[in-house]
Amino acid sequence: MSTSSVRMDGRARGVLMVLCGAIFLEGIDVAMLNVALPSIRADLGLSTGMLSGVVSAYVLGYGGFMLLGGRAADLLGRRRMFLFWLGVFLVFSGLGGFATEGWMLLAARFVTGVAAAFMAPAGLALVTANFPEGPQRVRALGFYAGTAAGGFSLGLVAGGLLASFGWRWVFFAPVILSAVILVAAVLLVRDDRPPRRPAGGFDLPGAFSVTGAMLLLAYGVVRLEHPGDGWAGTVAAFAGGSALLAAFVVIERRSAAPLVRPGILRAGALARTGVAALLFIGAFAGFQFLVTLYLQELRGWSTLETGLAMLIVGVDTVLAPTLTPRLVERFGNGAVLFGGLALATVAYGLFLPVTPDWTYAAMLPTMALLGLAFSLAYGPLTMAATDGVAEHEHGLAGGVLYTAIQFGTALGLSAVTAVSVAALGGDGSPQARLDALRAALAVPVTAAVLSAIVAAYGLRARRTAAPSGAGAATEEPAEAAGTAEPESVPAAP
Repeated sequence: MSTSSVRMDGRARGVLMVLCGAIFLEGIDVAMLNVALPSIRADLGLSTGMLSGVVSAYVLGYGGFMLLGGRAADLLGRRRMFLFWLGVFLVFSGLGGFATEGWMLLAARFVTGVAAAFMAPAGLALVTANFPEGPQRVRALGFYAGTAAGGFSLGLVAGGLLASFGWRWVFFAPVILSAVILVAAVLLVRDDRPPRRPAGGFDLPGAFSVTGAMLLLAYGVVRLEHPGDGWAGTVAAFAGGSALLAAFVVIERRSAAPLVRPGILRAGALARTGVAALLFIGAFAGFQFLVTLYLQELRGWSTLETGLAMLIVGVDTVLAPTLTPRLVERFGNGAVLFGGLALATVAYGLFLPVTPDWTYAAMLPTMALLGLAFSLAYGPLTMAATDGVAEHEHGLAGGVLYTAIQFGTALGLSAVTAVSVAALGGDGSPQARLDALRAALAVPVTAAVLSAIVAAYGLRARRTAAPSGAGAATEEPAEAAGTAEPESVPAAP
């Protein structure tokens, strides 16, 4: 492999910095808000339900519009969608900082989630569009994925610092960052591929049905966290979402210009990648929530101390763009992905015997292994999402991936909440709360095991499908979690 095939020129590095900045912005925005929630409740006098709604509103906007956002990037132009929705993200993040009532925060967070749903898949598609397939794209996606994962872990610390000056800075800081990114994006980012406008017009019935389905399903997942609200509404949300999803499938099969090509999930390993991503991110979301409860409610740590405790997980920001591409080139994407998911399983398992007085040294192996797991897994998941998928559908593939990630986050939180509440019963003593937390820790362990099994199955299938005599020199660098059609995957140089 020649050095020139990997080295980027100044403009390419600038484009990558802009796109990485946008995905970092999304992660840090969510993490900072989570840390600032207690301060927001105290200042605005929000009820528990309204405070939970501030988080849920973002989930609904993000999860509900992600598939539509991914396809819009392919049909209307990736650069156009990226710039427009980055501007919307900027405006509504700022409006959230001026909120004086709970409903204002709800509206601001919902629209911010919608903006992220359009911006994220467009950004991923722009990465693949601006960097040629091969070592340079592998390296670019490594930087991109590492920045995305690092944004969340670093956001915990940044949120703690900003909240100490006032919770409104948690909304104003992203405005400053997004303004800088927007100006740089206008100057640097190009999209040489023209929008693919369908000959039969836009599939509006498909757009309305899939968006409605995603909104109802996301709402159903959010309701799982509040069993006290009654099961009738939850069941109705899932039933309505499933019905709309079935209608969407029928519409797409009959449409002359479908919003989502019916065979997209059979392209490359997109379906397996989505399942693995859902389980992997769901496991971490549930674990992070439980650790926050343990450190702040059982140990009395401050929000800043909690963020600093999780800071080492952000080591993926350094390792993902430097170590992971080399490992992918050497061992293949599937093997590196499996290694990351296996390490996550070990990390969660090490936290199971947690006690009321654990030292940070006892927690450190779990945190360090999680940082390494994210370094090895997040980038390969991003690479696998577009592997074997036609270039003009990379926006949609990104939409599928980020939809899985968002639903995984919501499901992970709902699952650990449900298990913890069931295990706690009516006993609120510290020991009972610790026992409930230990019971809920089984959720991330199980999810991580399942994600590793999905990756192992795909890796096994890839080896079975590989032609006899194929060696490491011919194995593709962006090998997916599952099989890809041999003719659609280039060999590594």
